[in-house]
Amino acid sequence: MSSHPCTTCKLRARYDRAPRSLLGRLWRWHIGFCPGWKSYLRDLPPEERADVQRKYSLRAE
Repeated sequence: MSSHPCTTCKLRARYDRAPRSLLGRLWRWHIGFCPGWKSYLRDLPPEERADVQRKYSLRAE
């Protein structure tokens, strides 16, 4: 399990429950430029990274 706060982020959990909520949309917008999120993705194993990218409709970097 990752030590990144992204793993247990309350806004991410809100997005997972209600992607169209205001806080869910705020989190989705935020990950577009968040250096912590980018670090979190880089630290994930390739298979898990691909799953996260697919789940959140992110392009592979």
